[in-house]
Amino acid sequence: MALTAKDRELLKRCLHHEPGAWNDFVDRFLGLIYHVIHHTAHQRSFPLRPEDTEDVAADILLTIVANDYHALRQFRGNSSLATYLTVIARRACTQELARRAAAREVQPTNNAALEQEADSRPRGGLEAIEEVGRLLKKLAGKERDVVRLHYLEGRSYEEISTQLDISINSIGPILSRARQKLRQDVKSPPPQVSPRQFSPPDEAD
Repeated sequence: MALTAKDRELLKRCLHHEPGAWNDFVDRFLGLIYHVIHHTAHQRSFPLRPEDTEDVAADILLTIVANDYHALRQFRGNSSLATYLTVIARRACTQELARRAAAREVQPTNNAALEQEADSRPRGGLEAIEEVGRLLKKLAGKERDVVRLHYLEGRSYEEISTQLDISINSIGPILSRARQKLRQDVKSPPPQVSPRQFSPPDEAD
């Protein structure tokens, strides 16, 4: 399937750092990224908590924006953008699952208390209260409530789902989009982050 005119325009807007382009990109493709993560984890019989899925999705998005959208600049347009992103997401997810599997091999078996403590801490690079405060100013409605409950009050996904009467599966995407809003500065190029070992995929993969 060839690159659509809509995706060609979205790609152009991102590479030119146009205001709102990255948010539009995330809104369009975040669902695809989550689908790839779930499918890849299922294929490898590697269960992921909603929080883990959210973190892997954030890593994939950071891979895409790394080095001024290097991955997107390598896209030649010989396939659909969704196909290209699927390959990127699958490779990044496979690497992350392998890393997590290796980490599990060296973890103590009796670490339930440590895991519970880790779950209560803010995740995804929003440990600083001032960062959360800046993010809350950009949000409204359910997004604001989810971020406040998770990062400031340390509520679990289950607790947030019950209190706000929303699907537990929607919480991860909400937090991921919120983090992207925090990172985005429409007056500056996208964040320069050190990429993982990443070689742009062959579009024919």
